[in-house]
Amino acid sequence: MVVLLNLDGGEHLDEPEELYGLADVVHVACGGHAGDAASMERVVRACLARGTRVGVHPSYVDRDGFGRRAQAVDPALLADQIAEQCAALCQAVPGAKVYSAKPHGALYHAAHDDDEVARACVIGIERALGKTIIVGRQGGALERAARAAGHDYARESFADRGMRADGSLVPRGEPGAIVEDPAAAAGRALALLDRGETDMLCVHADTPSALAIARAVRAALDAGGL
Repeated sequence: MVVLLNLDGGEHLDEPEELYGLADVVHVACGGHAGDAASMERVVRACLARGTRVGVHPSYVDRDGFGRRAQAVDPALLADQIAEQCAALCQAVPGAKVYSAKPHGALYHAAHDDDEVARACVIGIERALGKTIIVGRQGGALERAARAAGHDYARESFADRGMRADGSLVPRGEPGAIVEDPAAAAGRALALLDRGETDMLCVHADTPSALAIARAVRAALDAGGL
């Protein structure tokens, strides 16, 4: 069984670069909700130096709301915006291979629930990257659209976020939304893996104690031979 540790990063200038080395793949903010050419280049080069795969993390274009606010965007425009963000990451370090693509924030949730949003995500990603691995929740519109278009799909769970029984995340601001204790996050990771429904485990670079959490989850995965 192969399960990758995924870090959502490149969103803040103070992220310790050790985080990038602990992850198997870093999905890098590419301008929609955070990030710019300089931050993308910095994170991609740090990943390449550590042998970490590089992923792209497109969002609704909503820097003021950090991509966490629901948006009503025409699907054709949304596909264009996603393609532009994915292309920006490719341009940050020309020649760097992009391993996977994962929508961010409100777009991530909308793509799971809405067929039109999901298709726009897949169209935009493919326009910029060709066939690649698309990352999201299991069993929703994004998985259906990705597989229908011939993309590989990685089912994701979260080590540092509270999850409901249906796989959705506990909304930020509600009790239990954020898992800040490293031991608890490692325990969550192992419990999720026991279900056999996860290809990637996510840790967010902006979670409090992110570095300690990433170390603990990495150790748990390595100890389990995953």
